[in-house]
Amino acid sequence: MQMIGEQLIEAPCQRVWEALNDPDILAASLPGHQHLEKEADDRFLATVEVKVGPIGARLKGSVILTDLNPPSSYTLLLEGNAGIAGSVKGSAKVQLLEAAGGTLVKYVVDAQVGGRMAQLGGPVIDATARHFATRFFDSFGEIVSGKKAAAPAPAEAAAATAAPAASAAPSPAGGFPLAWALTTFIAAAVGFLFGHGADTGDSAWAGLSIGLLMLLVAFSAFEYGRRTAGLVVTLDSALLRRLLEGEKP
Repeated sequence: MQMIGEQLIEAPCQRVWEALNDPDILAASLPGHQHLEKEADDRFLATVEVKVGPIGARLKGSVILTDLNPPSSYTLLLEGNAGIAGSVKGSAKVQLLEAAGGTLVKYVVDAQVGGRMAQLGGPVIDATARHFATRFFDSFGEIVSGKKAAAPAPAEAAAATAAPAASAAPSPAGGFPLAWALTTFIAAAVGFLFGHGADTGDSAWAGLSIGLLMLLVAFSAFEYGRRTAGLVVTLDSALLRRLLEGEKP
């Protein structure tokens, strides 16, 4: 398989060169990126999820940089394996040229695909490779030109997600939480008002008790939702009106 292409990046050559050697920017630009690390100045290890036609696979491989001529050109030696789904081996010559509006990145890829993926035929593989390259350079160009921020690495994103969850966790036992003290007080008040209303036959007491009961439900729902995943309580307006007016549902 051979693929020839070019992409205009709205940034100077030096900036584009540095970004092409930055593992964080490359990871944020790679479609299906799972893992990317810079093992040495001239070697990257990567894991990406790819789909060629009906075949989906996790491709693990390495990229070695050779023929370095910063910030103008280099050659990439590519090798990856996806188990029984297939394998990829090849090279890519990359050239950076000053152009109006930024840097023109030109590339020529020569690769051999083996395994089940190779059985799908050249047209399917070529179309998949071009689609992959287009998605990569579109995202890469937006990041390098400053139109889009680079997404955090998966480990950083997981840590950022875990931090708010940890801070929102209930405090350890050892003190009586104010929220539950207020809830207990309101519940006791509701019980008293219901009993008093039943003894006197005054619907105003019943209405007041229903109002406090609604406050208890809303407060409890809010507190529970804040501590867990958020609970939504929906009250039927017609039923609520009848209750406030002292009617039986």
